[in-house]
Amino acid sequence: MKIIILIPVFNDWQSASKLIDEINNLSISSKFQISVIIMNDASNHDRLNEDKNLENIKSYKIINMKKNQGHARCIATGLRYINDKEDFNYVIPMDADGEDRPEEIKEFIKQIEVLNNKPIVGSRVRRSESLLFQFCYKIHKLITLTFTGKSIKFGNFTCLPKSTVEKMINEKATWNSFSGSLTKVEKDLSSIPSIRGTRYFGPSKMSFYNLIKHSLSIISVFRKTFLIRSALFIVLYILLIKSYASVITAIPLIFLLIAVYSISNLALRENMQEFEKSLDNISNIDHIK
Repeated sequence: MKIIILIPVFNDWQSASKLIDEINNLSISSKFQISVIIMNDASNHDRLNEDKNLENIKSYKIINMKKNQGHARCIATGLRYINDKEDFNYVIPMDADGEDRPEEIKEFIKQIEVLNNKPIVGSRVRRSESLLFQFCYKIHKLITLTFTGKSIKFGNFTCLPKSTVEKMINEKATWNSFSGSLTKVEKDLSSIPSIRGTRYFGPSKMSFYNLIKHSLSIISVFRKTFLIRSALFIVLYILLIKSYASVITAIPLIFLLIAVYSISNLALRENMQEFEKSLDNISNIDHIK
């Protein structure tokens, strides 16, 4: 069983190095062949030159991109590369910073042995950020559920069979939102409980701005449902407040209209032509092992 761990990296080479070591130190049955592919998203910091003894990793390569395209598109390009160029059974995309805990890879593998060719997601059961951020994250999940009907409790830390990878590279939403696209193409997802780890080095890169963009990007995948539900909300809300109309009562409508505008713009990122040509952005490939 051939499993490829796909890791997007932008400058965070110290964390990536530590993650590789921890993956190599995992106790995994020999019937599972582990390979690692790092997608170097046009880092402007040189990576560490290290001579590692990776006895438990079958192969390790770094794919260097010509220009930075962002986290979601970096993963999307990696999925297309793996589907087109690699021999594999499963892909596990994960962040390099330690927030996706490498020990949970073993839980994915346990599920692979039980489930037959079924995608598995790491469903967040505990997070490591501040209470304020966690509260905002719950609001994000509630808004997504309310306006799309989708409860999405996972990020890119997943375990995807080849059949799912093929679906995702033929879905333009993958170029914009990984978790939104996976929810769209697969109706039956299994899950493992996943604890959000702490970063190996430095502060978390998930700012409030990035959380809002992440939330709106997911919603944009289901924009038709969002627009219908938004229209219904506006009608009902106006009926409820018509006797109490004021600047204050108009605030929710203003925020919703801003969200509609933002989501419409984010939806333009779903460019299948760019996605199909994404491998043209590869500068070169370093075969470390």
